[in-house]
Amino acid sequence: MSDPVLPDLVIEGTKKTVSAREVSKWSMVVAALWIAILSMLKAFWSVISGPNSIFGLDMNEIIYSGLALAAVFSPIYMSIMLDKLKELRNGK
Repeated sequence: MSDPVLPDLVIEGTKKTVSAREVSKWSMVVAALWIAILSMLKAFWSVISGPNSIFGLDMNEIIYSGLALAAVFSPIYMSIMLDKLKELRNGK
């Protein structure tokens, strides 16, 4: 119910929703970019900041953090797939 003092800024029929598939897709893209950018930064760190400086992250940490980013949103995508299978099984 809307507040009589503050009008609703969303006009009926124009409310935009974000689908779970889009969230899952973009989380996987972000995770891939995270791994790629940090891997290249680690590879070229000595060129950028000098031969004696050390990059703070290990390659395993970069990969595991990227996989964690993707894994956080994978249940959303799996939920979509399980709902589709449930609909097919029930004949809807």
